[in-house]
Amino acid sequence: MSLRETTLKNVFADAFRQITKRQALPEIHVSFYPFAGLNHTIRLRNRRMYVRVSDILQDAPLDVHQALAHILVAKLFKKRVTPEQDQRYRQYAYQPQVLRASDLARQKRGYKRVTSAQGRVHNLDKLFARVNRHYFNNKLVAPTLSWSQRRSKSILGHHDYSHDTIIISRSLDSVTVPEFLVEFVLYHEMLHMKHPPRLVKGRRVYHTTAFRADEKQFARYEQALEWIDRLATRR
Repeated sequence: MSLRETTLKNVFADAFRQITKRQALPEIHVSFYPFAGLNHTIRLRNRRMYVRVSDILQDAPLDVHQALAHILVAKLFKKRVTPEQDQRYRQYAYQPQVLRASDLARQKRGYKRVTSAQGRVHNLDKLFARVNRHYFNNKLVAPTLSWSQRRSKSILGHHDYSHDTIIISRSLDSVTVPEFLVEFVLYHEMLHMKHPPRLVKGRRVYHTTAFRADEKQFARYEQALEWIDRLATRR
């Protein structure tokens, strides 16, 4: 165990005592792990607490690790995190150089499961070209387009800028789903390409005011929302 990990073990021990008010400690194991992004995990099993901290934070100041320890231990025991600890961690984690390191880690270590843009009913390549021409003056460069592997009804689309992909839920690839609804979900994800996330008070904001204003420019916006609500209630 490195000196840094030994120090982190003490940091998590202090956080454990402060949050749980217990003096008896579990056996604590802390290590850095090459996650695909700025992720961290904590679990408690058989009186042993296992913590994995993203290796992106290896050179972070001690007070940042102290804040993270409080956040993770509080989450483990379903306690409320103090605003001070949350802000201290976010101020560091959302610095441009840290976000860049996180994005690079996602690119190099992560992977995106893609299938095909051609579905049983709808063709995403064809729809992207149409939406791009109608709403973006053909200014967007087509990313990798794919139907999801699972038929999710809660997440209908996702844009991943690290892997330059747009994934659309396979639940929309159906003869019972009108083409304009698929276009709207695709349009929403394409707006993420036009409007990158912004940092506001230490948080990434994906749906900015400008984003929402553009979203309402979709020709059948209200009908699309009604269809999405209808799909959400279907079993």
